[in-house]
Amino acid sequence: MYNISLRIVKDTAEAEDVMQESFMTAFSKLDSFKGTSTFGAWLKRIVVNNSITQYKKSKRYVPLPEHGLEDEIEDVEGLETEAYQSLQTTTLLASMEALNESYRQILTLHYIEGYDYEEICDILQIGYGNCRTLISRAKESLRKKLALAS
Repeated sequence: MYNISLRIVKDTAEAEDVMQESFMTAFSKLDSFKGTSTFGAWLKRIVVNNSITQYKKSKRYVPLPEHGLEDEIEDVEGLETEAYQSLQTTTLLASMEALNESYRQILTLHYIEGYDYEEICDILQIGYGNCRTLISRAKESLRKKLALAS
Protein backbone atom coordinates (compact mmCIF):
# COMPACT_ATOMS: atom_id res chain seq x y z
CA MET A 1 0.00 0.00 0.00
CA TYR A 2 2.81 2.38 0.89
CA ASN A 3 4.56 1.73 -2.44
CA ILE A 4 1.36 2.50 -4.33
CA SER A 5 1.01 5.78 -2.51
CA LEU A 6 4.69 6.65 -2.91
CA ARG A 7 4.57 6.06 -6.67
CA ILE A 8 1.64 8.44 -6.99
CA VAL A 9 2.59 11.27 -4.61
CA LYS A 10 6.38 10.96 -5.12
CA ASP A 11 7.28 12.03 -1.57
CA THR A 12 7.92 9.74 1.37
CA ALA A 13 6.44 12.08 3.97
CA GLU A 14 3.30 12.66 1.92
CA ALA A 15 2.98 8.92 1.24
CA GLU A 16 3.15 8.23 4.98
CA ASP A 17 0.48 10.87 5.61
CA VAL A 18 -1.70 9.38 2.89
CA MET A 19 -1.31 5.93 4.44
CA GLN A 20 -2.36 7.20 7.84
CA GLU A 21 -5.35 9.05 6.38
CA SER A 22 -6.31 6.00 4.33
CA PHE A 23 -6.28 3.67 7.32
CA MET A 24 -8.29 6.18 9.34
CA THR A 25 -10.78 6.49 6.48
CA ALA A 26 -11.01 2.71 6.14
CA PHE A 27 -11.58 2.30 9.87
CA SER A 28 -14.26 5.00 9.99
CA LYS A 29 -16.00 3.66 6.85
CA LEU A 30 -15.71 -0.01 7.76
CA ASP A 31 -19.50 -0.25 7.98
CA SER A 32 -19.74 0.76 4.29
CA PHE A 33 -17.59 -2.21 3.18
CA LYS A 34 -20.10 -4.39 1.34
CA GLY A 35 -17.89 -7.39 0.66
CA THR A 36 -18.43 -7.29 -3.12
CA SER A 37 -14.64 -7.23 -3.50
CA THR A 38 -11.83 -8.32 -1.25
CA PHE A 39 -10.94 -6.16 1.72
CA GLY A 40 -7.48 -5.60 0.24
CA ALA A 41 -8.90 -4.31 -3.04
CA TRP A 42 -11.25 -2.01 -1.13
CA LEU A 43 -8.37 -0.67 0.96
CA LYS A 44 -6.16 -0.23 -2.14
CA ARG A 45 -8.89 1.79 -3.75
CA ILE A 46 -9.00 4.09 -0.71
CA VAL A 47 -5.20 4.46 -0.80
CA VAL A 48 -5.15 5.22 -4.54
CA ASN A 49 -7.99 7.74 -4.26
CA ASN A 50 -6.35 9.52 -1.30
CA SER A 51 -2.99 9.47 -3.09
CA ILE A 52 -4.44 10.99 -6.24
CA THR A 53 -6.19 13.68 -4.19
CA GLN A 54 -2.96 14.51 -2.36
CA TYR A 55 -1.00 14.56 -5.62
CA LYS A 56 -3.45 17.01 -7.15
CA LYS A 57 -3.18 19.22 -4.06
CA SER A 58 0.61 19.20 -4.20
CA LYS A 59 0.61 20.14 -7.91
CA ARG A 60 -0.89 23.50 -6.98
CA TYR A 61 2.48 24.55 -5.60
CA VAL A 62 5.42 25.02 -7.94
CA PRO A 63 8.76 23.98 -6.39
CA LEU A 64 11.74 26.30 -6.85
CA PRO A 65 14.72 24.78 -8.65
CA GLU A 66 17.77 23.91 -6.56
CA HIS A 67 20.99 25.80 -7.17
CA GLY A 68 23.27 22.79 -7.64
CA LEU A 69 21.66 20.80 -10.44
CA GLU A 70 23.43 17.57 -11.36
CA ASP A 71 25.16 17.40 -14.72
CA GLU A 72 23.71 14.84 -17.11
CA ILE A 73 25.90 12.07 -18.46
CA GLU A 74 26.58 12.87 -22.08
CA ASP A 75 28.94 10.09 -23.13
CA VAL A 76 27.36 6.62 -22.97
CA GLU A 77 30.17 4.79 -24.81
CA GLY A 78 32.54 4.66 -21.84
CA LEU A 79 29.95 3.40 -19.36
CA GLU A 80 29.97 -0.11 -17.94
CA THR A 81 26.92 -2.35 -18.37
CA GLU A 82 25.52 -1.60 -14.91
CA ALA A 83 25.94 2.15 -15.34
CA TYR A 84 24.33 1.95 -18.79
CA GLN A 85 21.34 0.03 -17.39
CA SER A 86 21.06 2.64 -14.64
CA LEU A 87 21.05 5.35 -17.30
CA GLN A 88 18.33 3.46 -19.22
CA THR A 89 16.24 3.19 -16.04
CA THR A 90 16.70 6.89 -15.37
CA THR A 91 15.64 7.71 -18.93
CA LEU A 92 12.57 5.48 -18.63
CA LEU A 93 11.52 7.01 -15.30
CA ALA A 94 12.08 10.54 -16.63
CA SER A 95 9.95 9.72 -19.67
CA MET A 96 7.22 8.33 -17.42
CA GLU A 97 7.31 11.52 -15.36
CA ALA A 98 6.75 13.53 -18.54
CA LEU A 99 3.58 11.60 -19.36
CA ASN A 100 0.07 12.88 -18.81
CA GLU A 101 -1.01 12.23 -15.21
CA SER A 102 -3.64 9.63 -16.13
CA TYR A 103 -1.23 7.80 -18.44
CA ARG A 104 1.48 7.74 -15.77
CA GLN A 105 -0.93 6.47 -13.13
CA ILE A 106 -2.36 3.68 -15.26
CA LEU A 107 1.08 2.48 -16.43
CA THR A 108 2.35 2.53 -12.85
CA LEU A 109 -0.61 0.50 -11.64
CA HIS A 110 -0.31 -2.03 -14.48
CA TYR A 111 3.43 -2.48 -15.02
CA ILE A 112 5.08 -1.43 -11.77
CA GLU A 113 2.46 -2.47 -9.22
CA GLY A 114 1.34 -5.49 -11.28
CA TYR A 115 -2.43 -4.98 -11.24
CA ASP A 116 -4.51 -6.60 -13.96
CA TYR A 117 -7.14 -4.75 -15.97
CA GLU A 118 -10.05 -5.68 -13.69
CA GLU A 119 -8.23 -4.46 -10.58
CA ILE A 120 -7.30 -1.21 -12.31
CA CYS A 121 -10.93 -0.75 -13.34
CA ASP A 122 -11.98 -1.15 -9.70
CA ILE A 123 -9.29 1.17 -8.38
CA LEU A 124 -9.82 3.97 -10.91
CA GLN A 125 -13.55 3.37 -11.29
CA ILE A 126 -13.42 3.12 -15.06
CA GLY A 127 -14.80 0.63 -17.55
CA TYR A 128 -12.81 -2.30 -18.92
CA GLY A 129 -12.71 -0.92 -22.46
CA ASN A 130 -11.62 2.49 -21.22
CA CYS A 131 -8.86 0.84 -19.17
CA ARG A 132 -7.49 -1.04 -22.18
CA THR A 133 -7.65 2.09 -24.33
CA LEU A 134 -5.87 4.20 -21.70
CA ILE A 135 -3.10 1.62 -21.31
CA SER A 136 -2.66 1.37 -25.07
CA ARG A 137 -2.50 5.15 -25.50
CA ALA A 138 -0.19 5.51 -22.50
CA LYS A 139 2.22 2.91 -23.92
CA GLU A 140 2.25 4.68 -27.29
CA SER A 141 2.88 8.04 -25.63
CA LEU A 142 5.72 6.52 -23.59
CA ARG A 143 7.24 4.98 -26.75
CA LYS A 144 7.26 8.41 -28.41
CA LYS A 145 8.87 10.06 -25.38
CA LEU A 146 11.53 7.35 -25.20
CA ALA A 147 12.26 7.75 -28.92
CA LEU A 148 12.78 11.50 -28.39
CA ALA A 149 15.01 10.87 -25.39
CA SER A 150 17.38 8.58 -27.26
